[in-house]
Amino acid sequence: GSRSAQQGAAGGDGSAGGAVAHTPSTEDFSLSLLDTNLPAEAETELRSFIAKRLTKGALFEGMGNVASVGLSIPEGKVGCYYCRFQQESLLEMATLESDINAPEYVVCFLGGSEKEDTFRLELDKYIQNLKINLDLEQKTLETCVSPYLRRWFEDAICPIQRVVQLFQDKLASLLHAALSYTPVEVKNADERTEKDISRFLAAASLQGLVQEGTMTSLCIAMTEEQHKSMVIDCSGPQPQLHNAGSNRFCEDWMQAFVNGAEGGNPFLFQQILENFKLKAIQDINNLKRFIRQAEMNHYALFKCYLFLKNCGSGDILLKIVKVEHAEMPEARNVVTVLEEFMRE
Repeated sequence: GSRSAQQGAAGGDGSAGGAVAHTPSTEDFSLSLLDTNLPAEAETELRSFIAKRLTKGALFEGMGNVASVGLSIPEGKVGCYYCRFQQESLLEMATLESDINAPEYVVCFLGGSEKEDTFRLELDKYIQNLKINLDLEQKTLETCVSPYLRRWFEDAICPIQRVVQLFQDKLASLLHAALSYTPVEVKNADERTEKDISRFLAAASLQGLVQEGTMTSLCIAMTEEQHKSMVIDCSGPQPQLHNAGSNRFCEDWMQAFVNGAEGGNPFLFQQILENFKLKAIQDINNLKRFIRQAEMNHYALFKCYLFLKNCGSGDILLKIVKVEHAEMPEARNVVTVLEEFMRE
């Protein structure tokens, strides 16, 4: 009943972050502030909001939540991401020594709306890095923790937007590389740009959406085709791409990203990316259905061919189903015939 914990908030220019500490018990419950950039009145209101959530047991360790909160700031109602965690080193000590209480922390980030839920997983990772890499002692608070908390919007929310703005119409090749698991080598880029590109490729790939075995086999197949590795040279103002691939599907979606760039809304880019992956998965599932039908029906085989020809992404879809159906003789025969048709 005397576990201590801490919570954080930060505010200003439409974004916020920070930290505070609490001791939950049935009779005596308090949160103490570690760091914030919110005005005092708003910070007290946020602390009250978090305290209520903690009392209800609504915060699970390492899993962020997003809610709408009314605060005494010009924006009024804002989206609040909040996450409870324990410091790794002290948590290990606490499990070894039962009489040591590992401190707990809550970090809050405030943004313009509840759309922060779009980036909940990214923010969870951001907190995980804070938990692993930073020691929340007073001496490191000003030098490490506070600057890290204040960069949350730039580091966790804006990478996809920055990649879209950097690549413009060359984004189609990046989307193609992500979908086809083509190895990508980045040269002459600063650390942030390299991380942004890596994050975009991971976000645009179908990792977690296609079978694990399929993904591994695709990665191996593409890595073996070394001449197909894509090289991105960032030495100039515009990235130069070598061995880049593309198709009509990626070109169409690239246009959606470029059109969205005029508004400069990171949440919109994330939504476009999710829709892009959803459409790719729908196309894969449709093709698989046609292949099952084509095992017994020649007309269905022709439908398969027409679908591959018209979907704009036949080159990638055929590779994915070929890997998935490698152990299924009848389906493999259908894929072989389709490959011949597509080559002709």
